[in-house]
Amino acid sequence: MVKSFIILTVLALSLAIALPAQASFCRHVKVKDSERVICIENIKRSAKNYWEYRAQVSIDGVKRKVEIYNCRNRIRIQSDGTVVRFQPNGAGELICSILNKR
Repeated sequence: MVKSFIILTVLALSLAIALPAQASFCRHVKVKDSERVICIENIKRSAKNYWEYRAQVSIDGVKRKVEIYNCRNRIRIQSDGTVVRFQPNGAGELICSILNKR
């Protein structure tokens, strides 16, 4: 009985460690006359610049490539190096407002 419990526990832990987390955080955001669904698919905070996040987001189900979101300057840097200002009620505003609460 104890032996089977240990085996099941080890098996469950090994599966939990081996599988990456794929959960996303989604919000419904009102933009002008329509509503958009913005989901944060994957996000990592910069160790060097605590105000920057490397994130992959999806807007209305369309995934973007990983981009850098700079909460200090309110800009995002696309994968090709293009710098774009945050849009009102956009993904950058969502990332910075949710994650920078202290």
